[in-house]
Amino acid sequence: MRARTIIFILTVSATASLAACRPDARAGGGVALRDAGTATPIKSPAVKLVVDGAIGQIGDTVAYDPSYVKLSYPGGDVPADRGVCADVAVRAFRKAGVDLQKEVHEDMKRKFAAYPQIWNARRPDSNIDHRRVPNLMTYFKRLKRNVPITKSSKDYLPGDVVAWELDNGLVHIGIVSNVMETGASSYSIVHNIGSGAQLEDVLFSWKIIGHYRYFN
Repeated sequence: MRARTIIFILTVSATASLAACRPDARAGGGVALRDAGTATPIKSPAVKLVVDGAIGQIGDTVAYDPSYVKLSYPGGDVPADRGVCADVAVRAFRKAGVDLQKEVHEDMKRKFAAYPQIWNARRPDSNIDHRRVPNLMTYFKRLKRNVPITKSSKDYLPGDVVAWELDNGLVHIGIVSNVMETGASSYSIVHNIGSGAQLEDVLFSWKIIGHYRYFN
C-alpha cells in the first residue's frame, strides 16, 4: 500500500518533528564512490551488510524530506528516493535483519518514560519514533550499545552509528563506512544532511554526542 503523506508545519529547532539536520547545515559536497578512496575489507557479515546497506543508498536517496508519513508496520518506510538522516540508519540496519522501526516501537511501549519527552506525544508512534535521532540514541544506549566518544579516528569503526549536535543546534546521525578518502585519517560517513544520502569525510565536523556499536 502506498504511504499516505500527512502535511504539517515543521518547527525548525532542536525539538523539530524529526529532530534532525537541515540542508543549511551541510559540511560540503559528497564524494563520488569512484573517487572515494580506499575501502577496508569488513570481516563481520552483519557489519558488512550494514555498511553496504548504507552505501547502497547513495544515488537512490536523493532528497531530504522530513514529512510525517503514515507507515506500514513493521518494515514501513518512506519512498526510497527521500528521507531524513535517521532513515539512513534504519535502512542500513534492515539489510542486517534489524528493523529499528519495530525495535524502537516495542521498547517505547515497554518504557515510554525512558525516551525524550520533547514532542508532546502521549504514546509511542510507529510512524515517526524511529525516525527521530534522540529516540535512536536512547534506544542504543538502553541496549548498552554506546561506546566511548573520543577524538581519535581509530575508535570509530565501520558500521558504527554516530550522532552529532550541529552548529545550528539540531541533532544528526550517520553510519561510519569502510571507505577512507585519500589523505583522510578517518572513515567517511554515510548520512543525509540535505541532499540525499552522501559519503563524506565529516566525522569530526560537528560535536559528537553519541557513538554506538550495535554489531561486533
